[in-house]
Formats: sequence, structure tokens, C-alpha cells
Amino acid sequence: MLFKNKLTATLLLACLAVASIVTAQNAQVKTGNHHYESFCYIKAIEAYEGALSKGKLAADEAVVAKIRLGESYCKIKDMQNAERVLREVIESGVDLSGENAAVCLKFAQVLASNGKYREAQEMYDEYTQKVGDDPRGKAFSKLYNDVSVLSKNANCYKVDYLSVNTNAAEFSPSYYQNGLVFVSNRTSAVGVRRVFNWNETPFLDLFHLEDISALGSGAAGLGGASDGSTLSSRKRGSSYVGSEQYTPPSANDSRTIGSYGGTNVNLGLGYGDKPQTATDRFSGSLNSKYHEGPTAFFKDGSKVIFTRNNFLNGKTRRSSDGINKLKLFIADADGDGWKNIQELPFNSDEYSTGHPTLSASEDLLFFASDMPGGFGGTDIYVSRYDGANWSAPINLGDRINTKGNEMFPYMDEKDNLYFSSDGHPGLGELDIFFTQLEGLSQKGRIINVGAPLNSSKDDFGMVTDGVRQTGYFSSNRKRGGADDDIYRFDRECELKEGCELILAVYDADSKMPMANIKIIFEDSEGNLQEGITDENGTLVIEDLNPDDEYTFRATREGYDSNTVSFSTEGCDNEPSRLEIPMSLTKKPEPVVAQNTTSQSSTNGSTTSGSNYSDGSYTSSNSGSTNGSSTGTYLNQGQCLLSGRVLSQSGNASMEGILVTLKSECDGSTQTAYTDVSGFYQFAVTEGCSYTIEGTSTGLGSKGKRVRNVSCASGTINADIYMFGQGDIVQIENIYFDYGKCVLRSDARTELDKLVTMMRQYPNMRIELRAHTDSRSTADFNQKISEGRAKVSANYLFKRGISRNRVEFRGYGETMPVNGCVDGVECSEDQHAANRRTEILILQMD
Repeated sequence: MLFKNKLTATLLLACLAVASIVTAQNAQVKTGNHHYESFCYIKAIEAYEGALSKGKLAADEAVVAKIRLGESYCKIKDMQNAERVLREVIESGVDLSGENAAVCLKFAQVLASNGKYREAQEMYDEYTQKVGDDPRGKAFSKLYNDVSVLSKNANCYKVDYLSVNTNAAEFSPSYYQNGLVFVSNRTSAVGVRRVFNWNETPFLDLFHLEDISALGSGAAGLGGASDGSTLSSRKRGSSYVGSEQYTPPSANDSRTIGSYGGTNVNLGLGYGDKPQTATDRFSGSLNSKYHEGPTAFFKDGSKVIFTRNNFLNGKTRRSSDGINKLKLFIADADGDGWKNIQELPFNSDEYSTGHPTLSASEDLLFFASDMPGGFGGTDIYVSRYDGANWSAPINLGDRINTKGNEMFPYMDEKDNLYFSSDGHPGLGELDIFFTQLEGLSQKGRIINVGAPLNSSKDDFGMVTDGVRQTGYFSSNRKRGGADDDIYRFDRECELKEGCELILAVYDADSKMPMANIKIIFEDSEGNLQEGITDENGTLVIEDLNPDDEYTFRATREGYDSNTVSFSTEGCDNEPSRLEIPMSLTKKPEPVVAQNTTSQSSTNGSTTSGSNYSDGSYTSSNSGSTNGSSTGTYLNQGQCLLSGRVLSQSGNASMEGILVTLKSECDGSTQTAYTDVSGFYQFAVTEGCSYTIEGTSTGLGSKGKRVRNVSCASGTINADIYMFGQGDIVQIENIYFDYGKCVLRSDARTELDKLVTMMRQYPNMRIELRAHTDSRSTADFNQKISEGRAKVSANYLFKRGISRNRVEFRGYGETMPVNGCVDGVECSEDQHAANRRTEILILQMD
């Protein structure tokens, strides 16, 4: 029972920031604020709605009230009303920059919860523009291009709604003996009901279904038990294990994080002030007047670890700001009851811990917490247990934990980790994710288990076997709000959870897609498969091995075969795309042939002459110091295109370089060798576009494209730079924003050019060299440059460049291109020039 509400402190800070500008408050707004800050969200909603309905609030005060009203609706899981209110805020035109940008994030999350993915994508994009360093915006926007990628296994699962469910909340089952222990806020009709004011529901209790075989089921979403009598009767094998209830809003009971099955009990304000009538207890030892659950049992039943509010031996303790947090407790089995209830040593009155799960060897405890030093709201931690002592918790790191909330971990019998998150891209609210662990280290990628286990609502509390053949999970998809239910699933086919790749094969000259191309692909262990492209020239491969290296060979009679490589490391839910160009084995003869001669003129300049097949002739002087003229013999509608071929380093003239000019109008080519000054020239036709490449053994060129030739200005200049081993290729440098490792859109454009170049020169090996400016400390700059180099390299790997062709290294602030070092004042442009990624050529042949 922990952290089910996913709203972080960011939104609260945003609300407070806006509230600071308000000079006077309506009495009902004050009442709403009091309830809001006391976590009494239903009462807050009544007050805010009443104040807003009168239409007499000042504009700034109304915005604050609407933001808090929308947040309150989110806390009680009423996403329809949350959308209504937050939409009014967004459409009001109020400034939502800075801390207030969290309103955009919340609105995007609400839209996704309501299934409005396209609109949610637009709002995530707007959030990214305001808060560029939060990866959630881009990640969710990318997924919402096509959420159907999370439905590829939908037909594999049969999902049943269980008869154990009532109109109350049931969630987070745990395996215990032959049955299940789960969490519920169902209550008896006897005595005074003690309620949790967050959403005015009873506190959470633990229930025990003694025999799983007693479960009935129905089609998921089609109905189930409608009242507690079906579930709470001992005749049905269901009894209290503890006394706790689910409260959707806050697992930590802290202002910093929301909670699933958690609590936000603040002194006397979070619950009713009259005692609860005693209920059937599981040995009368685990239950209290607060929340308990979820649980994790040792296999032999000798011990249980469970979540409870900060309450032990009849005493309640609260944080310094008056909140009753959640803690983890351990107890020993004692006949039909439990004894020796003790806190785990890493608990604190100042933060919450909960949602325990044990590794298969029972020496590792995974749990959720909002303790200081995490990456977002609630993170997943692990502590080692030697049978007597617990180690200090270790955060599982930023690949698993995000700026959002990660919670409800579960370790299966093979030590695969399942958890729920609203920070990783999903269908909405909490989604269930899966990854492989090796000890304390993550071994595999993060996989969204997809529909139908996930929905646009909250999905969490998974328990299953080592191959996910059958199991249980919790969701509020049926009726929304705080009404969580338990579902059973059975898998009926093989899952497709590998990496998806779209191969696109096209003619290198015409750029047209090529159907019926045979593709043979091989993984790193030599396993071969094959496929055929469709009428669109594409082949979709849905289940490549994660973190593997592949080669793809495309063949067709009359074309040269083409082999490209591809890495699946870091693949995500969205398919990757790999393009394979095919070239004719026998190319047509050039329409125009050219021979170039060079001679020295009497004044020491160099003259180049060109003969064309149509009999025209051009000549020009290059390097002349006396202004000698250039003679031309061109057809009507033609002019000269000329330039020099220079070395990448030092700009030295390069003689004997074969220059090829290709017309995009008719596909014809012309060739010429450069003279001693590196000079070349061609006749070109008005209105046509051309590509120019330089060729020489052991060298490469970036080439150039001249678009829509205009002869009005006379000769067109186009210099070409050649590079070889040891050169730094001057692709427009890959820049980063200050202090960040996130690729900018302009950086991706330049990296795409590098991908094209590496496909053109298949033997080329490079080093990506990332640099920072001199601001911040040297250690920080070194670390961030290493991150930037890795991000750039991974971009190449995802686009099919083999890992053995790319090295990457961060150089920090050690190699500035200007004098902007520590202690020197420089402009932002000067600093930006030092934040770059360069391409060092390690090998060409």
C-alpha cells in the first residue's frame, strides 16, 4: 500500500509560486486551501468549486484555485473533471513558464489517462519546450506517435476480473501459502467507520484468501462482485490479515509524493477522530487504526515484511512537518499470529518506505521510497539481508528510476523485476514495466508489458511466475477513481518483447522503394533468418534480441548486394528504422564524358581546360596574380561551376583528386582530375541541381550539393574538403545546451549526415570527441562530456552503425577552440563554440 498517486511536489510548488502573487483571497478559497494543504481533497474540491462558481475571484486568484482544484481531482482519480479544470487554466493564457510548467505536464498526463493521446502528445511537446531537461516530455511524445506498439502482445493474454473484488478497493496481492494476501478498504457496517480524509474512504486493511482455487472470475471489465458480502465472508475463505485501506493519493503521506495505497495523515486532519470498531484481524497483531500493506512473505511463512503508517506499540510518530509517514516492518510467525514486530533500520520519520518484495534467494529486499537523494518522486531501492542485519539501501539508478514515480516492485522466481511507473513512457497513469536484474545490476532494457495488462488508468501490483505465464495485477480501469480491482491473467502464446526494426530498401539512383528484395540477417551468435520486402520496400522485424549486434544483407539479381549492421542496444517501444540502398551492378555509361588537361601559362598561373562530348570547351586561369581573364566556350543556358579540392586540415591544395559531378536533372555524370593547385571546373545547366564528390585512395570527402543553378552571377564556386586518417571532419559541430547531455534537434541533423557518410565509407572508423566550455567544475565538465559522447555514439548505433566502428571519449574543458578558459569573460556564442562534439578519423581503408 504505497505511493499510488503520481503527482509530485513540482505541481505543488507551481501552485505556491502562483499563489504568492495573490493579494486577497475569497473566504471559500481560504477554506479550500486549508483542506488542500491538509490533504482533505474532497472538501477542498467543494470549497474551490463553490468559490469559482460565483465568478467574483480576481484573475490570479482564480488561476491558483483552478490549479489546486485540478490537482485535487487528480488526487481522488477523477480525471474527467481534472481535464475540464486544467484545460481552463491552459486556455486562459496564463504564463506557465518556470516552475508553473508543471501544469502542462499534469495536463498531458490527465489527457493520456482519458485516452486522448494525440492531444497529450502536443502538451508533452509544449512541456518539453518549457522544461528541456526533463526527458519525460520527449519520451511520451515519441510513444504517442503510435501507441499501438504497446498492443502487439494483446492477443496473447486472457485477463479475468476476479470475484474477490467489491465496490471498495482491492489491490496488491501477495502469494502466501496456498492463497493470496491483498489490500482492501472494505468495511463492515457495524460501528463507527474511520475514514481517510484524502478521499473520504476507509483505511486500508490486509485480507487473506486462503485458497486461490476458490476464486471466481468474469470477463475483464464486464462486472464482478458488487458488495462486500461476496468477499468478506469467512465461508468464502476470505479474512483479515491486517487492518488497512487503500488511499490512492499518497504513499508517503508526504507533500513531496503521492501514493498508491499510501496515506497522507497529517496530525488529526487526515482521519476521523473517533476510534474504529475492531474488525476480524489476522491474529490481531498486524492491524492498526492506520494503513497496512502491501506485504512480502518469506517462502516458508516464517516472516512477513509489511507496510504500515508510522505506528508501533500503540504510539504514533510524525515527521517534522506533522505527517504520518509509511514504514516497513518485519514480524515473525507465531502459530496463527505474528510476533516481534519491528521497524526495519533504514526507516525514518521524515520519509516513507513501503511496497516490499524479496528476491528468489530472499537475501535482497526491494522497496519503494521517497527518501532524499532519489531521482524523482518515489524510487525503487534495494537492501541486503543476511538473516539478522540489513544493509544501507541502494538506489537502483536512473535507468529504472525517473523524475516521476516508480513503485510496487515485484521480483519473480528468476529475479526479473516488475514495477509500476508514471515516468517511463506508457499508456497513462501507472504502467507496469519489466527488466532483468543480475544481482544489484540491471541486465536488460526496460520493457512496458503493454496492453491488456496496462491501460490508460493505473496498473500496478503485479505478481507472476518466472515466464509470465500466469499471475495477478491491480488496476482501477473498471470504474476509475479509488476503486482498484484485482485481475488474473493467463498467457496463451509467445510474447514479442524484442526490438522492432523496419528495414526500408530503395534504389540508390531513383530513390524508389524496392519490393521482393531478399534480406538475410544474422545475430552475433551466427543465427540466420531471412525475409522479403513488401510492395513498399519494407520488411518489419518484430522480435530482434535486445542488446545484440546484427548484420543485414540485401540481394537481388542485377544489383550489387549491400550489407549493413545494426545494434539493438537501447531500443525502446518505438520501432527503429534502417535504410538499405541498392545499386545496379552495371551502371549506364555517362551521358557526358570529360577529359581535363593542365598547363602553365606564361605569367605563372595554371590553366585548366575541359573537353565535353558535345564539342564545347571551357578554360580558366586559377591562381593568377595579374588578373588574366578566363575564356569560356559554353552552350546556351550553361555556365561554369568551379572550385578547389583542399585538405581538411591545413587547407592544402590537393592534386590528382577525381571529382565527380552528377546532375539531378538527367542523372548524367562528369568527371575531372584536379590540377596542381587543386582546381577543377565543369559546365552546368541553368536550373539544375548537382552533387559533387571527391575520390582518392585512403581519403573521403563530405561532398557538396549545388541546388538550382543560377548562371546570372557567372561562375559558381564550390570547394571540396578531403579527409583522411588523423583528420577532424568538420561536419557542423554537434552542440549541446549548457550543463546538459540531451541531443538538440540540430545535433540530430548533423549526426544523420555522419550516418550517411559512414555508410558511404564502410571501412571508416571514427572517434566521437565531446568537449564542454570552462564553466562549472572540471570534474563536472569531464563527466558531462563523457555523457555527451556516449549519447552521440548511441545515436549512431541506433541507426545501424556498428559499435566496432565508433569510439567515444569525453575531454571536458581541456581542449577549447578559443581563449575561453577559467577566469576569462566570454560571450555565450564563444562558450557555445567550445561545447561541441568532433569527429576524429581513425581509419579510412
